[in-house]
Amino acid sequence: MNYKLFIIRSVFLSLICFFTSYFPVTTSFANQNTLEKIKSSGVLIWGFDAEGGAPYVFHDLKHPPKLIGFEVELVEAIARELGVKVQSFQNAWDSILLSLQRGDFDIALNGIEITPDREQSVLFTRPYYVYAEQIVVRASDNRINQLADLRGKKVGTLYNTEAKRMLEEMGEVAVNIYSGQVEPFKDLSLNRIDAVFVDLPIASYYAMPNPQLRLVGKPAGEGYYGIAVRKEDTALAEELNKIIGKLLRTGELKKIYSQWGLWNASQENLFLHEGFLEKYTESPPSVSEKVSPSVTKFLPALLKGALVTIGISMLSMILAVSLGLALAIMRLYGNTWLQKISTAYIEIYRGTPLLIQLYILYYGLPNIGITLSAFAAAILGLGMNYAAYEAEIYRAGIQSIPKGQTEAALSLGMSRRLTLKRIILPQALRVAIPPMTNDFIALFKDSSLVSVIALVELTKSYSILASASMDFFKLGIITALLYFGMSYPLSLYARKLENKLKSHDRNL
Repeated sequence: MNYKLFIIRSVFLSLICFFTSYFPVTTSFANQNTLEKIKSSGVLIWGFDAEGGAPYVFHDLKHPPKLIGFEVELVEAIARELGVKVQSFQNAWDSILLSLQRGDFDIALNGIEITPDREQSVLFTRPYYVYAEQIVVRASDNRINQLADLRGKKVGTLYNTEAKRMLEEMGEVAVNIYSGQVEPFKDLSLNRIDAVFVDLPIASYYAMPNPQLRLVGKPAGEGYYGIAVRKEDTALAEELNKIIGKLLRTGELKKIYSQWGLWNASQENLFLHEGFLEKYTESPPSVSEKVSPSVTKFLPALLKGALVTIGISMLSMILAVSLGLALAIMRLYGNTWLQKISTAYIEIYRGTPLLIQLYILYYGLPNIGITLSAFAAAILGLGMNYAAYEAEIYRAGIQSIPKGQTEAALSLGMSRRLTLKRIILPQALRVAIPPMTNDFIALFKDSSLVSVIALVELTKSYSILASASMDFFKLGIITALLYFGMSYPLSLYARKLENKLKSHDRNL
């Protein structure tokens, strides 16, 4: 006993020594000016999202580990001016500013539009690129020639962007929101939407080389990309402003943008944005000036997303239950070929990610002439995936029933089908209800994956609203409560049904 006490005390004292020696170092490092830290460490940590990030930052198809893009070259030019190296930090785009505030990296540079909402959370440098929004349509479509023609049409755009805001302000536009840059152009080519409205660099990169697509109308809604830093990093912002100005004067920016086909007359105006420079660096808004919108105004959008989640989950579970039962019966009572087919289905669907299955259904099947709507693909994807798990639950429930009951029923002249229907399945259902309920609740949460095929359900609604307002905590609590409100009644009903079946068994 004394020996154990000695060991515990030794470990405790070691931890105290470690933390007392470690924390003074980390605290002083945390308090160090970010610009000084970058220069002393010789490393500039850059946050970005390379997923579908062309022509900003993306992986080179010829050399996949290598990052390319005009922003890659811009960051490298900035690092050269600072006399440091670049360290890349991959981060989801919708949370990139939140990660910057957390201190995961020094700068966020990834086509981030300078907006008043974002100004409240981070400090922007002077603009490094002037962008505008561009309409893209199919080459054979002559209905759309200007911005006003988008009314009454189904238009794809990226979430949390100026293009999305413009479309919503227009009204009478069915807006399809995408998280990736490739997907809207795929859907446009497949006639799922009528047009794409995105930043000009994106439109130029994806549409101009594609003979099936074309750019129409004049670019609209001019805006600016800026480098985001933390509010307290004014010294870093000032240094970056000087470097951007120098890269403009020396022609380095023009050289980079020209290589990517992005230089135009608007970029010349970057020299004239001294007012912009003062607005976003010299006079950042104080905490008292920040406007925190009430989260209640976001409730309608969250509730709409919740309804989509409920609809998809209910229909998917109906498919999963029906198909899962058929698979279980095939595996237990079918001939050799049916057993092999059922087993192969279950193993393949359980052994591959649901996300990949959704991509194949929505974006892969059109290559063989089968085009599904996003809603249909979501229901099929979730339902067929969960059917594999339901099949194993039913198989376990059926096999838990003693064989003597089947033999007794057959000896009384009942057919195997009637025995299964009246004797085996009712008892197996009681065994299967708890894991079935667990699967249904899990399906509610997995429905968030359908956002990759342009469906805005509850989690995607939360992601969009939280990214726009930077209020991840309050909106996150509301979203979590909505999920709990949807799943908990199901748990209560399953418990009630299970107790009812138990009492029914006791009365027999």
